[in-house]
Amino acid sequence: MKTFTYERATTPAEAAAAAARTPGSKFLAGGTNLLDLMKLEIEAPQHIIDIGKVGLDKIEPTPAGGLRIGALVPNTDLAAHTTVRRDYGLLARAILAGASGQLRNKATTAGNLLQRTRCPYFYDTNQACNKRVPGSGCAAIAGFSRQLAVIGTSNACIATYPGDMAVAMQALDATVETVKPSGTKRSIPLAQFYRLPGQTPHIETSLETNELITAVTLPPPVGGVHIYHKVRDRASYAFALVSVGAIIQKDGTGRVAVGGIAPRPWRVEAAEKLLPSGAKAFTAQLLNGARPTSENKFKLALVEATLESVLHQARH
Repeated sequence: MKTFTYERATTPAEAAAAAARTPGSKFLAGGTNLLDLMKLEIEAPQHIIDIGKVGLDKIEPTPAGGLRIGALVPNTDLAAHTTVRRDYGLLARAILAGASGQLRNKATTAGNLLQRTRCPYFYDTNQACNKRVPGSGCAAIAGFSRQLAVIGTSNACIATYPGDMAVAMQALDATVETVKPSGTKRSIPLAQFYRLPGQTPHIETSLETNELITAVTLPPPVGGVHIYHKVRDRASYAFALVSVGAIIQKDGTGRVAVGGIAPRPWRVEAAEKLLPSGAKAFTAQLLNGARPTSENKFKLALVEATLESVLHQARH
């Protein structure tokens, strides 16, 4: 790990302003991803701003009837919250499907959204990776790609977004709240938060430089059956080959977001209109334009099979 300077902020605005004053800064919350990347020297911030005491640790109702989740709420607390379990069951199930209990105790809402890919070539500093070193190439394209993306990719990157929580939040129409160093606040729909790789895969979100996430808001709860189904290589603490987060209504309509197949949680509203026609029609629209490799093309059929299982569960 390379040397760095450190300070502790006391308010979100102070943290964002501190980052603007010191080039090469990173915000530290739970540290479950950042510290690992620093140890591998994939991340080498010159300055760490500890935001653990800025107070963003509340879960509160919104005037509109939804829920505001502070950026520093631990995943364990969020999944266990009475309102989340009752009204946003999809979110609770997705969080519990990810990581281990120890990691969920430390991992935060904002940190979970910002976790970086688990592509093995990103983690191997001896391999070319445009996310890690822009312009160096993508070793994954001609390498081992079983876990990697089948849609939303580019000639510069085929990595997947690894998280579970964001898949559920995508189906729930979440919005990300932020503060800039100037003190300006803004709200970003989660559907617009993650960027596809294009030719700049190292730019992963629509956050501006030194912009800090302060909360995630959920709209009023949606009825229906909430299901999160995750297919992985082993039963615990593994990233998804395919995951499906769904809210299915009695008439067969619903919302569906899919993880494990793209650089961001993948949701196509045009495909959702086909849900009453079944998994096959939905999947054909969802995966229109897919570019799988020979090693991960099985994911196309796995998405359909997983959704079929979800729809069967919703009916029964």
